[in-house]
Amino acid sequence: MSQAYYRKWRPQTWDQVVGQEHIVTTLRNAVTADRVAHAYLFAGPRGTGKTSSARLLAKAVNCQAEDATERPCNQCEHCKAVNEGRFLDLIEIDAASNTSVDDVRDLRDRINFSPNQGRFKVYIIDEVHMLSTAAFNALLKTLEEPPGHAIFVLATTEIHKIPATVLSRCQRHEFRGIPINDIVAHLKEVSLIEDLIIDTEALSLIARQATGSLRDAISLLDQLAATSQEISLEMTQAVLGTATGEAVLQIVDALQAKNSATGLDHIHRTLDGGSDPRQFSRQIVNYLRNLLLVRMGNADQVDVTSEMRAQMAEHAQAYQVPELLTVIRNFNHAATEGRNAWQPALPLEMAFVESLDLSVSSVEAVPAPKAPITPKVEKESPARVAEAPKPDPALKADSVESQPVTDSLPQSVAKNWEQILRIVRDDNPQTQALLNSCRPLGVKGSALVLGFNGEFAKSKMESEGNVDVFLKAMEKVIGETMPVLCIVAQGGELPPDIDQDGMVATALRDLGGKIVDVQ
Repeated sequence: MSQAYYRKWRPQTWDQVVGQEHIVTTLRNAVTADRVAHAYLFAGPRGTGKTSSARLLAKAVNCQAEDATERPCNQCEHCKAVNEGRFLDLIEIDAASNTSVDDVRDLRDRINFSPNQGRFKVYIIDEVHMLSTAAFNALLKTLEEPPGHAIFVLATTEIHKIPATVLSRCQRHEFRGIPINDIVAHLKEVSLIEDLIIDTEALSLIARQATGSLRDAISLLDQLAATSQEISLEMTQAVLGTATGEAVLQIVDALQAKNSATGLDHIHRTLDGGSDPRQFSRQIVNYLRNLLLVRMGNADQVDVTSEMRAQMAEHAQAYQVPELLTVIRNFNHAATEGRNAWQPALPLEMAFVESLDLSVSSVEAVPAPKAPITPKVEKESPARVAEAPKPDPALKADSVESQPVTDSLPQSVAKNWEQILRIVRDDNPQTQALLNSCRPLGVKGSALVLGFNGEFAKSKMESEGNVDVFLKAMEKVIGETMPVLCIVAQGGELPPDIDQDGMVATALRDLGGKIVDVQ
């Protein structure tokens, strides 16, 4: 049976560890100077070399090479035993399946026995954050004062779950996600030795799919190698279920053209071709992120061809930064939430539709206000022109008492209400919370009527500049504003079994509360 690539290509020397030079240098110097700590904590994303580095440390401290700078040598009996998985003084424990206090107590009882073969007993506890609280407490004393022949290496992907008492007893090293360029370079080396013919674009796609995990990248390469010795970009996309870059460009083109039919058609064609909806969303997010970098003047951080860079510049200039951020949030939500959707394509379709109103055409459709014409005044007889008083943006109910409320909202407000609320949220979440407790009822005279559930929310909206925040968002989205009239519009009577003067009634009347369940 052939060996999986990720096991076959596990680092056997310090030089083979990819992307963690800051940690390798420290550990290597500690071995050379014979100053190895009694307990280490390796933290970082999956597949970045934590367990491999722990095994290298165990091999180095027990290496029999006379020159300490050459450890591990991979030539002595101890190094060979570690490489072949038969070194008795390297004990690896999976904390996910050994979480109880009894497991730790058993370890603590056996740790005092002297090493069987080497100089040190090395205990590697993987996914250490899975230990129970009692197990961590049982481990503390051993970590603080282990016997001289014992070294602990704790590895975790979730360092925030490690008790502070444990952190303080370990030398901590943070492993980083592997840069794409480093992953591509390593995959090229593996491909060469494994006699694989693979396109450079395919290597880049694999590296991006791995999201910083070298182990994942090597496993993906292994998966492709099982299909063919010649690996093209098209085959990689087909096997990994990723969307083509052309489809992403077509989606962004449709967004900026506000062409919903074309955009949804491109989405359905891509998904019908076998692409995973969440992965397609990630592809779009990655492209939009690059647009943001270009828009912010950081085009040099985008690793693409000159032709693609020109295309990105064109797309980026069509968006204002706030609108682009909202589009990114929409598709990022689709990428992260699509797993639990009953209809897998729905989050992606919703992200597209919600982003339609943010395209360049809607942004640039608002004409710039013309400068007022100021009459020329002779110098010798200067005239004092009185400014017209600014209208109060929040009208009182009695100021339009005699005018009826129409049932129909302006189409521009009704169509863009949710978008206005999103812009308000970015400016002032408190104002958005108040608006969530109201509904636009219609127009009275020239004023937009907002109906609130209670007097408290209505009064709050009329104070502290909340109406100004709302009008600013309205102007940004639809290009115009209108006076706002806040009124109390009760949504119905209280249930008969609820105290009319109690806390629940107050929440319903004055705070915009709603009854969602009665028990």
